[in-house]
Amino acid sequence: MLNGVIDLRSDTLTQPTEEMREAMARARVGDDGYGEDPTVQLLEAMAAEKVGKEAALFLPSGTMANLVAAMVHTRQGDGVILEAESHTYHYELGGLSAVAGLTPLLVRGTRGVMAPEAVEEALSTKGGLFPPVTLLCLESPHNRSGGNLLRIQELAAFRQLADQRRLALHLDGARVFNAALALRVEPTAIASFAASIMFCLSKALSAPVGSMLAGSLEFIQLARRLRHMLGGGMRQVGVVAAAGLVALEKMVDRLAEDHANAQLLEAELIKTRGVSVEPVAARTNMLNIDVSGLGLTTAQFMEALTRYNIKANGRPPTRVRFVTHRHITRQDVAAVIKAVRQIAAPLAT
Repeated sequence: MLNGVIDLRSDTLTQPTEEMREAMARARVGDDGYGEDPTVQLLEAMAAEKVGKEAALFLPSGTMANLVAAMVHTRQGDGVILEAESHTYHYELGGLSAVAGLTPLLVRGTRGVMAPEAVEEALSTKGGLFPPVTLLCLESPHNRSGGNLLRIQELAAFRQLADQRRLALHLDGARVFNAALALRVEPTAIASFAASIMFCLSKALSAPVGSMLAGSLEFIQLARRLRHMLGGGMRQVGVVAAAGLVALEKMVDRLAEDHANAQLLEAELIKTRGVSVEPVAARTNMLNIDVSGLGLTTAQFMEALTRYNIKANGRPPTRVRFVTHRHITRQDVAAVIKAVRQIAAPLAT
């Protein structure tokens, strides 16, 4: 609970821990523009090791990291394959087109997961005057689909397709540590199928800001130049990177608590008449519910939640997303379950 409100809109709401604040206050810093910030160097090395890549780069946001990755992997005028409900397509202000000069080729998946056969079909129907497609972007967990995941065998199939079609493969793994926990694998196992991966420090890991982009040494060297082009070059940014170090060292293991809370929420809401929970490959800290069985729209249901001091994220016309995080307790989850049941009781058919 934050400020008397049970706020389940996103794990981006998490505030830095006291240990992070202390680390930020005493951080050793230098000019990162010259590559001389020792705390950033430590963070980038740790991030690369966590996902099994040669090198990593600290960026202000996941949006910038995804854009930089796309620019490294492509040339202006190329096409890029995206799942139709992907975060990059819906929430990153068209940077792929406006800045990178790329043409999105959208492939609709099932709850955010594309079928390799559908990607192959889309590629086969594009020729002639369509831009050459050179990049395949995947997202796991998938934001708009309530955290649905790509299983390891699905990632392997996409890696095979990318190799056959000579496509670079980038993974938007903003919550990759959640994915690894849910799939019971190491993050390196997920990242191994992608040439590059982005993950966020500022979501469930509770750092105040920042994302990491990881890949080969050559990839990161070019990514560093493009980060500067986009205005992401930073100076004594070790003050912020210090919180990222604490996030990677101390906050990954506690994600299990968020998953357990989301699983409890799912188990109880499934029992609530008029409310359906969208299934996923494995539950992380996110879930989508559909309230059409209550005869309510997304806006109407969210308005009803506010009377119980609960906030959620709308997925119109009839879906709502809940995200558990460090500031959501087991007692908060019980309060949400009770509120949803009270809202549903007079409406369920």
